[in-house]
Amino acid sequence: MQQAISTMLKVTVLSLFHLFTFSLLSAQPTDSTQIRTSVNMLGVGHTNILDTYLSQEKFSGIGFSYLNMSERENPNCDWTTVLQQEVNFSSTNDRSDKVNELEGSYSLFWGKYHVWRMAENRLKLQAGGLIGGHLGFIYNTSNSNNPAQARLAAQLMPSGIATYDFTLWKKHFALRYELDLPLVGIMFSPNYGQSYYEIFSQGNYDHNIVPTTFISAPNLRQQLSIDWNAGRTWTLRIGYLGHYQQAQVNNLKSHIYAHRVMIGIVKRFQILRYRP
Repeated sequence: MQQAISTMLKVTVLSLFHLFTFSLLSAQPTDSTQIRTSVNMLGVGHTNILDTYLSQEKFSGIGFSYLNMSERENPNCDWTTVLQQEVNFSSTNDRSDKVNELEGSYSLFWGKYHVWRMAENRLKLQAGGLIGGHLGFIYNTSNSNNPAQARLAAQLMPSGIATYDFTLWKKHFALRYELDLPLVGIMFSPNYGQSYYEIFSQGNYDHNIVPTTFISAPNLRQQLSIDWNAGRTWTLRIGYLGHYQQAQVNNLKSHIYAHRVMIGIVKRFQILRYRP
């Protein structure tokens, strides 16, 4: 059974690697002009954690995030390609302020969107889907047995984006909203009362690779931001990132609610693609 777990983990990691590689290969030269948008943002805000494998208590504290987004679009095509990377780290405490939990994660999202342009190109609507991969941990500094919980998951996520361009005080602004809703996926989880020693040293597999749906893992990720065109090739973006992750599998409950105030830079490049 240990071999089965190892195989599933390898398949997930390899799938994410091939997904990332495919996104890079899709950027190879073509005979058209492409517009590439690159976004780098930093954020800080509140984090709330519950993981009943480690503790029945809820933990809350401060968290930090880094978000990188890259979008490629062809003015002559109604499809765009998006790649997002999100890194989080949080330090939280229980209600007594005596027990500490640390949380960290890396998430990768890749997807395709169909584009509709309306209102004389001021309104852009995008609908499509993302494939999301997540790798992370939660560490309880007070537990002697089972002090840490590993987090590994992959999900298929329907997604939508709305962007509205407008002018105010002779300055160009853009209001953007994105909503991602995981539909189905898989995740790793120990079972209730099962230790990591049993899983990986003794090979006692107990439903540790779990299929998930929007019912067993009702998650939501949303972004709201406003852009101010401060330069010819770069834009200042300020916004909010909310990532609400929940799961109830193997008689265990968990959630991570992350709220971030984000600020960063948006750069746009017009690239002439060609076939060598």
